[in-house]
Amino acid sequence: RDYSMSELVTAAIAMFLFHRGSRNQMNLSRQEQKFRRNYQRLFKMRLPHMDTVDELLRVLDEAELERLKATLIRTLIEKKVLNRLRLGRRYVISIDATHVGTYEENYCGECVYRTVGKKGKKLWFHSVLEAKLVPSTGLSLSIASEWIANPGSEYDKQDCELKAFARLATKIKSYFPRLPICIVGDGLYPNSTVFNICWENGWDFIITFQDGNLPSVWEEVNLLGSNPHREQVHKRYGKNCETVETFRWLNGIEYGKGKLNWIEAGIEKTDLKTGEVKKNRFVHLSSMEIDPEQAKTISDAGRMRWKIENEGFNAQKNHGYELGHKYSESSFPALKNYYQCLQIAHIINQLTQKSTTVSGWLKANNKLTIKFLWEKLISFMDEGNLENMQKRRCQIRLAG
Repeated sequence: RDYSMSELVTAAIAMFLFHRGSRNQMNLSRQEQKFRRNYQRLFKMRLPHMDTVDELLRVLDEAELERLKATLIRTLIEKKVLNRLRLGRRYVISIDATHVGTYEENYCGECVYRTVGKKGKKLWFHSVLEAKLVPSTGLSLSIASEWIANPGSEYDKQDCELKAFARLATKIKSYFPRLPICIVGDGLYPNSTVFNICWENGWDFIITFQDGNLPSVWEEVNLLGSNPHREQVHKRYGKNCETVETFRWLNGIEYGKGKLNWIEAGIEKTDLKTGEVKKNRFVHLSSMEIDPEQAKTISDAGRMRWKIENEGFNAQKNHGYELGHKYSESSFPALKNYYQCLQIAHIINQLTQKSTTVSGWLKANNKLTIKFLWEKLISFMDEGNLENMQKRRCQIRLAG
């Protein structure tokens, strides 16, 4: 009754914005009078104790914060901030799951488990399936999340993720009904369930295609895929390195309710000093018809799915957000809400870090790091010098 909803939710997001890492650390910052005063100047709100915030997040419907997150992304799209980062006219959305926390016991009654070791020890955890917008500039912006919840049951990666994908797709369609989307996913996703969901929603897709998956498709590829007119070679030179990219493709493979298009990229890098050669091979299935102009673009977009792991999950686990930390002792609903606050904070921070201003600082001084800038920011909050900044307006522009 003492704080508004805005004050409580903003405090939860700010805990992740400022990389505090825990409720206790945020409370310690709150005890500093200058930090608290600057927080009020910056957000025009009071800073509540994080135990009060926790009381709210234990009872708040998780859909509320997810809708807030979707609204932020829609605003960026409507204002055309992300227009030049698209694949043609499509927004590339990567799908992947991650563990949010691992526990010795089923602390909330809703964990799933995996049996490990010779003694069959149960390891309890929560996992979430993420849909993140992954443009080529290194951003990884959460647009929707779906928890993989089979309370008390053993985790089966394929079964659990594919069921969660069907629920996640429904969310994406409801939040962004007319958005042109291209789904990218790993080797778990080339199957009729995923293809049909994408076709029915009018989405394109580029899915990693591993040897042994969908034998009937591989049979047709092996019979017809060696046509020399469906091959393209790119050669480029970097510092002491020659890179040769060879693309082969095959269009119009009949499968289920639609047609699939197959593309293979062979990448060979030669060290011009040592002569050492490194080879990589990437294979994808796509709904988009492939031609010489689009072959490299489609293959490169398919490989962008790793950004959800590097720029997304890795940053959230190891670079100040402390994704694996149990922010609420025994409440799964609170954990879900803290997770959404983390995603919102990460969206805001990425837009700042990828701005022309911050990118310019990093390019001008190759010893400058994002971590150092965060330390300076927190120090600035403690110094009490926001008056001059508040007198002028500024605009954040994304770097190219």
